[in-house]
Amino acid sequence: MEIKDNAFARQFETIVSEGLISVEYSFQEKKIFLTKINTPDGFNDEEFINELLKNIMNIAYERKLKVVPILPKIALFFRKNTIYRDLLPPGIKI
Repeated sequence: MEIKDNAFARQFETIVSEGLISVEYSFQEKKIFLTKINTPDGFNDEEFINELLKNIMNIAYERKLKVVPILPKIALFFRKNTIYRDLLPPGIKI
């Protein structure tokens, strides 16, 4: 999976046959706030979204960022994938 960090649009992007999938973010200090997932109409491959989020977590590790999940779907990802909990800032419980 190829992920582009579109810093101008403040989103991670990847292309699928149905179109563009993006995860919007904002930065504050050494934290990345994941705020929204945009998918093409009719796209409902949750496993693909999970793989995309796993790749974004790896990017956060590489950049030494903490991840703040604003979107409930991303908070659910953290609940299901406990190996990424160390990316959460201190004080955030999911």
